[in-house]
Amino acid sequence: MGIKLNQVTKRVGAETHIYETDLTLEEGGFNVLLGTTLSGKTTLMRLMAGLEVPSSGEIWFEGSNVTGVPVQKREVAMVYQAFINYPSFSVFDNIASPLRVARRPDAEIRKRVGEIAELLKLSPMLDRLPAELSGGQQQRTALARALVKNAPLVLLDEPLANLDYKLREELRDDLPKLFSDTGATVVYATSEPQEALMLGGHTATLSEGRVTQYGRTADIFRKPNTLVSARVFSDPPINTTVVHKKGERFELNENIQWAVAEKYAGLADGSYTLGIHPHHLTLGSVREDSIAISGLVQVAEISGSESIVHVDVAGNSWVSETQGIHPFVVGESTNLQMQVDRCLYFGEDGGLVAS
Repeated sequence: MGIKLNQVTKRVGAETHIYETDLTLEEGGFNVLLGTTLSGKTTLMRLMAGLEVPSSGEIWFEGSNVTGVPVQKREVAMVYQAFINYPSFSVFDNIASPLRVARRPDAEIRKRVGEIAELLKLSPMLDRLPAELSGGQQQRTALARALVKNAPLVLLDEPLANLDYKLREELRDDLPKLFSDTGATVVYATSEPQEALMLGGHTATLSEGRVTQYGRTADIFRKPNTLVSARVFSDPPINTTVVHKKGERFELNENIQWAVAEKYAGLADGSYTLGIHPHHLTLGSVREDSIAISGLVQVAEISGSESIVHVDVAGNSWVSETQGIHPFVVGESTNLQMQVDRCLYFGEDGGLVAS
């Protein structure tokens, strides 16, 4: 058993920060907490670490009830977005400090510090003090100190946010591989859906203090169980609008209609909320699984090698994300392809219609 939360809540005064939560994270795996600011990610991590005590419920780790057990008595490593280092210690001594507290042999300390420093590009800086480092280098030092402990529970609260883009990309690839052989249960908080997809593993989506879904990361992205989960796991935001099922057709308006797929044939006629990811609304030639729609360009921007365009489609402000750099003029009409086989449909209760 990894870490398990049984009916855990957290209240501060009259405010509820975490509503009743039942969650069992993948043991020895990479787990992502995905949500916007104030969704509850950091509070959940602090509860898991023992830095805070739940208002109700229990927290179990490796088969033991650790509710109320302080962090000093747990084998846990935690790294925050705001880095913390010992200012009078060299980088080497900062990284080595957990191993010295554990009274590990000097040879082992040198070896493990050297390995972690190499991974995090800190080898040339081991003799420097934190004040002599850039912000990104200081964050890497704090991360290295957590990694070197080989703790069975590792909590990473947006640890790459202060690093430069290239290093973030490298570490996103390296971190899951690094922990795959340690057997540690890793919990990684992020507000970026793309980062969650890159890290893989399992993801819990959070919204306003509630865990809305937990499962394999790719599965949740492709098949969110609620509209709330779909919105948490989409950047740019998922496009939504009300559509109507009428017999064998879905209808947005009299000009935008498409055939009901066989898997939805038994769905009752009526109104549903359609969700379509921006990368399924693209420029390009007509495909068998797509319908052509037109819209007026509201905003156009280039993001790396992608064109992101905000368009007015039948009174809805939608976002299109297309590979490549394409010219647009604000106010002009543009033609897009909507992959209707990738559409998601949600009922009046916000739940995904079974497919």
